[in-house]
Amino acid sequence: MRKTLCTGVYFSHSDSNHSHPFDYQELYDAVEIVPEVTKIWNFSENPVHDQKFFIEEIKKFNIDRIIIAGFRPGYLKPFFAKALQKAGKAPENILLTDIFHGIPEGVPYNKWVKAKLLCTLYEVPFEASLLGEPNPVNPETLIIGGGIAGIQASLEIANSHNKVYLIEKTGTIGGHMAMFDKTFPTLDCAACILTPKMVDVSQHPYIELLTYSEIADVSGAPGNYKVKILKKARRVDITTCTGCGICTEKCPTSVKSEFDSGASLRKAIYIPFPQAVPNKYLIDADSCRYVQTGKCGICVKFCPVENCINLDEQDQEIEITVGNIVVATGFKPFDAGRMEQYGYGKYPNVITSLELERLVNASGPTGGNIVFRSQDKKGNWIFNADSPVPKSIALIHCIGSRDENYNKYCSRVCCMYSLKLAHLIGEKLPETKVYEYYIDMRAFGKGYEEFYNRIKEEGIHLIRGKTAKIKEQDDRLILRTEDIEHRKILEQSVDMVVLSVGLEPGSDAEKLASILGIQRSDNGWFKESDALSNTNNTLSGGILLAGTCQGPKDIPDSVVQGSAAALSVIQSIQQDSVSQSLRNIPLETIKQKAMELSPLNGE
Repeated sequence: MRKTLCTGVYFSHSDSNHSHPFDYQELYDAVEIVPEVTKIWNFSENPVHDQKFFIEEIKKFNIDRIIIAGFRPGYLKPFFAKALQKAGKAPENILLTDIFHGIPEGVPYNKWVKAKLLCTLYEVPFEASLLGEPNPVNPETLIIGGGIAGIQASLEIANSHNKVYLIEKTGTIGGHMAMFDKTFPTLDCAACILTPKMVDVSQHPYIELLTYSEIADVSGAPGNYKVKILKKARRVDITTCTGCGICTEKCPTSVKSEFDSGASLRKAIYIPFPQAVPNKYLIDADSCRYVQTGKCGICVKFCPVENCINLDEQDQEIEITVGNIVVATGFKPFDAGRMEQYGYGKYPNVITSLELERLVNASGPTGGNIVFRSQDKKGNWIFNADSPVPKSIALIHCIGSRDENYNKYCSRVCCMYSLKLAHLIGEKLPETKVYEYYIDMRAFGKGYEEFYNRIKEEGIHLIRGKTAKIKEQDDRLILRTEDIEHRKILEQSVDMVVLSVGLEPGSDAEKLASILGIQRSDNGWFKESDALSNTNNTLSGGILLAGTCQGPKDIPDSVVQGSAAALSVIQSIQQDSVSQSLRNIPLETIKQKAMELSPLNGE
């Protein structure tokens, strides 16, 4: 028999920025049908300032517990806990539910609210009520995104002897981590950590690697998804290509290198970077003269392997069936050119943090030398190892982050990678003066505060203040900024400025969210099932998140989340059970499941 707890429900206010037009009367109707609910209040008729009123209400209706439902309900918990205590009830009998968080596309808000409230009433985790009866789960898994989170998830699942399809839209796995020289706070070699994992992926018998490919469509149900994949034509046969490089030497077309963040040029036929996996050439159709005009074909003429290059190769579509999908599509760096006051794209020696990452890297365009940007014979602004070196460098934090005009959120990693870059500049150019302009120093992780203190001891000039504008004068860059601690405005003259760009959702996030039926936050990041207790799962059954596709995070957190997603997948396969998607489950089924699982059931 189920214990009866007379319950009061208080509807707190919604987020003022919320896009859903909530009808509170409909919410009341949804709750009143539950026998245990004896009283309902709302924030507009009963604001939380008259505790005496609520004490009398609790006594009048013999209320044993209170559910606070709304936006950030925890803010009101102390008020109602004290009211329960003064009314002679147990103050710990407070339940919280944010009914406004993460409403899935295609799910009516009334169904969402009813489902969350019912689970709260029966004291059952919302996600548990979505878990269906055991059913066959296809043991094959799709990982979307070949960065560090996707690589980690792939290896963990494959090591359990379950097949993994790892799909990556570029020509190589590795993601942004492959661009870095060192990792903070230990200053370990990024490539030394990443490239062995990349090789393990390429050689693992349970991993099928699909680079230069994208998701075209997903259908089916949790545990049995049918996925259509568009394999873009590489136009180079990776089974016969020897990687000799003759083709790229002869190619007449040069374009900016994505891997070097535009700091160097590459050919239309290229390997993304020397340690790429697969370490084979591919052709960029958008810049290939033959593909665009039907004229050229020099690479075919000089290739020593017959029929290795097929300039007429076409894209193809394949279909696979998987039980679970892990989304690990990462991020894109903020476009610094959007903030015109800093002159990126206008002043050649205003560069981004990713460009500096490539300069300090020994495998980068300058062999690890930090130099001025210069023009080549064709007028392209690139970095040449023979160019002069800067005598003073300023790093400006929070470019595109913590800004009402761009992204309000903190990108989390910018402070630490800026400190790391300052240290690397000191190693490469010990005579160069380095200045850091920051709003707040957010050194949140293990060993981060210690690294911050180390940088201060290395003679880096740390200036707390937001930079307003950069202008060029006599080949020097003049920063107009504030110095909060000394309460003054500064004009600082330096040779080079590094803009520490923030993180943004990937350019294809909206399209992929639509294909997979998963939600995005107001900022565009993929939305998890529960931000506190279920950070990997989404409300689309069998679809999980890992890494920075969900929001800004550092490398350790991305690795941990990749492993956590892999564990959920392995458990799903072993138990032959996967969560169902909310939009496909009748409300009555959710209620029945919640009642079955409720701890209130007992003899």
